Amino acid sequence: MDTRYSRQLLFAPIGIEGQRKLGDGRVAIVGMGALGTVLANHMVRAGVGYVRIIDRDFVDRTNLQRQMLYDEEDAAATLPKAIAAANRLRLVNSSIVIDPHVTDLNATNAEQLLHDVDLILDGTDNFAVRFLLNDVSNKLGIPWIYGGAVASRGVSLTILPGETPCLRCLFTQAPAAGTTDTCDTAGVISGIIHVVASFQATEALKLLVGAKEQLNLSMQQWDLWFNQNSAIRVSGAKKSDCPACAHHQFDYLDAHLESDTIQSLCGRNSVQIHPVRPSTHPLEYWEERLTPLGIVEKNKFLLKFHPSSDIQIILFPGGRVLIQGTEDLIQAKSLYSRYIGM
Repeated sequence: MDTRYSRQLLFAPIGIEGQRKLGDGRVAIVGMGALGTVLANHMVRAGVGYVRIIDRDFVDRTNLQRQMLYDEEDAAATLPKAIAAANRLRLVNSSIVIDPHVTDLNATNAEQLLHDVDLILDGTDNFAVRFLLNDVSNKLGIPWIYGGAVASRGVSLTILPGETPCLRCLFTQAPAAGTTDTCDTAGVISGIIHVVASFQATEALKLLVGAKEQLNLSMQQWDLWFNQNSAIRVSGAKKSDCPACAHHQFDYLDAHLESDTIQSLCGRNSVQIHPVRPSTHPLEYWEERLTPLGIVEKNKFLLKFHPSSDIQIILFPGGRVLIQGTEDLIQAKSLYSRYIGM
């Protein structure tokens, strides 16, 4: 047994047998922002044998205050978060498999990316994706651990399909864009990130070693700045008419892609456009096409195009596009049609 785990082996609830189970474990972390980076750090250092990390975004300087796996060089190079995180995590533990995916998790790929893991960890920053995770969890019988943090507040809940209330038992639908605080609108302090993600990670270890009897199945809430914490018992909240866990109606997983191709990223002054049909053009094609029209920067993961001083268009392989500098869907569609036209 690798000596790196010696202190963990001394912890009786894990021990040698638990460590072997961790080594056999397969975890997917969705979102490699603040929560995701802490979750991945814990999973990799604990020796979970296979860690899949999924994120659609790239590193910028505003991330560095709280997203603990990244540095200034990652931001300067505009590295996708999944790639930058995988690079760092492989230096931490070369004995496990780290599987990065630079992609937007959506209804078309969620089952493919999540079907073969033992546990899903929520490092996302929006409820639409969480409801998608909830659908996958219920359909495939995979536990997942919800987590969220903004300002100095945080929340987490462990969800066991078929046993505990699911997310749609507690919240009937995702809140409308702009109706909840985000890190980009209300800010966030890094301490709450570590509290929430460390709670999630500990629950993950319990599940992976088979210590289900030790799980904390209450919804945990914290506010570090105002010295508040609470545990809300939700066992009685399981609904017999829940669309997801009772009727197996997977509204988010079965969503038609045509209705989800354009999304305003609340608080980020950005719009994401995901084409119905993936592009077959390499980034070099777009570099040649767009260079006469503005400033172009490219690495092997993405291309940044500046048609003006206030707009930035970022293209990923496959055709996914982020338009930064607007939250107006009509303007974003117009820019997309003008410059990309797929």
